[in-house]
Amino acid sequence: MGLQLRITFNDTDYAYQIINSKLIDQNTTELELMLEGEKVELLKDKNRGWIQKDGDISLDPALVQALGRSVSLRLRM
Repeated sequence: MGLQLRITFNDTDYAYQIINSKLIDQNTTELELMLEGEKVELLKDKNRGWIQKDGDISLDPALVQALGRSVSLRLRM
């Protein structure tokens, strides 16, 4: 895992880490993140937006979008 990153969403700060960032390139459609100690998997849908893959925790869809955009911008996806 890499550097711990931060995002502010709806006046709340979240810390996350990208799992296996070396495997991410412009064609990546799946991301694995550690958000506040919980593993979260994101998928890029056909409209080029981000959705959450089934998991133990359920996140606000707008937060999932914000996380996906944040990673996309940082890694130039």
